[in-house]
Amino acid sequence: MPQLVSVVVATPAHSALASPLSYESELPLAPGTLVRVPLGKRELCGVVWDAPQQTRHDNSPANLRPITTALDGVPPLSASWRQLVTFAATYYKRGIGEVALAALPPQLRDLDATQLARRLKRPAQAHEGATTPGPAVVTAEQGAALAAIAAGGGPFLLFGATGSGKTEVYLRAAQALFEADPQAQALVLVPEINLTPQLLARFAERFGAGAVAALHSGMTHPQRLRAWLAAHLGQARVVLGTRMAVFASLPKLRLIVVDEEHDPSYKQQEGARYSARDLAVYRARLEGATILLGSATPSMESWQACEKGRYRRLDMPARVGAGALPAVRLVDMNLQPKRTLFSPALLAAIMKRIARGEQSLVFLNRRGYAPVLACGACDWKSECAHCSAFRVFHKADRTLRCHHCGYTEPVPRACPSCGNVDIAPVGRGTERLEEQLAALVAPALRPDGRPARVLRMDADSTRGQGELERQLAEVHSGEVDVLVGTQMVTKGHDFRRITLVAAVNPDTALFSSDFRAPERLFSLLLQACGRAGRDAVHAAASEMWVQTWHPQHPLFAALRRHDFAGFAAQQLKERQQAGMPPFTFQALLRADAREQEVAQGFLAAAAAAAAELAGHYGITVYAPVPQSVQRVADVERAQMLLESESRPALQTFLDAWQPLLHSLRPRGLIRWAVDVDPLAI
Repeated sequence: MPQLVSVVVATPAHSALASPLSYESELPLAPGTLVRVPLGKRELCGVVWDAPQQTRHDNSPANLRPITTALDGVPPLSASWRQLVTFAATYYKRGIGEVALAALPPQLRDLDATQLARRLKRPAQAHEGATTPGPAVVTAEQGAALAAIAAGGGPFLLFGATGSGKTEVYLRAAQALFEADPQAQALVLVPEINLTPQLLARFAERFGAGAVAALHSGMTHPQRLRAWLAAHLGQARVVLGTRMAVFASLPKLRLIVVDEEHDPSYKQQEGARYSARDLAVYRARLEGATILLGSATPSMESWQACEKGRYRRLDMPARVGAGALPAVRLVDMNLQPKRTLFSPALLAAIMKRIARGEQSLVFLNRRGYAPVLACGACDWKSECAHCSAFRVFHKADRTLRCHHCGYTEPVPRACPSCGNVDIAPVGRGTERLEEQLAALVAPALRPDGRPARVLRMDADSTRGQGELERQLAEVHSGEVDVLVGTQMVTKGHDFRRITLVAAVNPDTALFSSDFRAPERLFSLLLQACGRAGRDAVHAAASEMWVQTWHPQHPLFAALRRHDFAGFAAQQLKERQQAGMPPFTFQALLRADAREQEVAQGFLAAAAAAAAELAGHYGITVYAPVPQSVQRVADVERAQMLLESESRPALQTFLDAWQPLLHSLRPRGLIRWAVDVDPLAI
């Protein structure tokens, strides 16, 4: 007798097919089994979600279709994995199938049973090359942290200064776990792809290359499938990846590490807008695993959790070896000649580093050659035709490129508005910094007599296959004298030769409308500062230079003292007084349409529908407004903020509000979505 099986497929939360679908199966299928099922004229990959009903009932739908095939070569996904997906879908208001299938490798979703069987026949990598426990001595601070972790409890916040040896604590914690349980697995999360190569190398050196698998969006589909299968089958002892790896199937998960836990890159900005850090904490509790959140500049949420006793803080304030944190020097740009890009004192300090064979890091939180190409005759600027934003001038290929929608055109020979040929870049970006700095340091010679070399590293320069690894290797080998980059080079990297770090234009975040901007700026500056002086030989001479128009700002005073605790205390005090997170909880309703009036009209109707519910649950509903970048790729974007002093109340309200939102969709609305715990407002 055919059985009824409940299957989830990739459908969004507002779809009529968002709930599990019923199919027939001739054989009993365990929950978590991967299957291929017909849906309309398509065949999709799905996951059996609940225990099957033994037989059909008389009132079962007559048109139930049978599953096409079961991918029984892959063991079923565990109950805890399905519970993680269910929680993520429920909390972030998405479809269960949408979250579940997005968490699987794209190639796995496309394979039939025969194709998958061929992949599984390929021999798995052995756990070759596992070595001795690494350095024989740990610092007193590392030892105390490891002892606390071994004693159990948590979640743990490893509050360690840059260079204090947090990675060694991660490695030792994993090593102790594997010695106690040979089948145990560890999950290590990093915020960005560019941080995976060196951390992957550290773990592979310690545990063997075959025992470590990477998972991130920069991998090819076959690579992701192999890594996912290695984790799912228990062959990989360590899975190291970006936010997507929080959903990796690890049947013996016993340790989770979230490195640079403060980083906003852990928050997904499209589709299911989940926080990988927060899901990691939930998953650790679900699996009974130890979780270790590491940062030199923890998020305000994690810092407050320690103060409330929900997390346990482990302090490591000292650098490993004799290294001291760099001295911070502020340059008052009010006292510099007009249009100064690099102050004379900063330039002289960079030149001294080149002459001594040391390296400098100059960073700017912008890409491209300049923010805007402008005409001085008619005030034309290089606006994007499809977005309410400017296109950036990229000198390398002489293009104007929009960093929001990707629209690209060659640089015009003359102003498109008035024909003036005298159009020029206004502002500065990393490409322009690279060019001007190369010209300024051209007279400098390295100790070996060769001319100084400047290298730019940002999302544009590392786009090509293998470019990131190649450029990092050049920096580590000493072939580069001055590294120019965006914030991607300021965190997590262990650059041993850098003794000077310079922030040339950090002021824009000081007076931002985003209440999180000061936190992010302080974190960025302190993380950047930590790239200098990591080698004890040069630590005493290491410095961080900050060029600012506001040298008296309290943020810089805390930076000079390397005083994160003092800065965090002040930030939390201000946020509590203003009723901001983490003392309140927020959600955004976002709407996209071809016309701004349609998007805001939907939000206004949603607000009206929410009025009675909001009053019942104590929810504050703010007026709809355009998003900060109002138009992207010819789509108008608007949003509405909701706020509550209670997380459960906000969740209950959103659950009750969802059906009303489904019924309000007007003609012309492209999409709408709820963003729970948004990071950008």
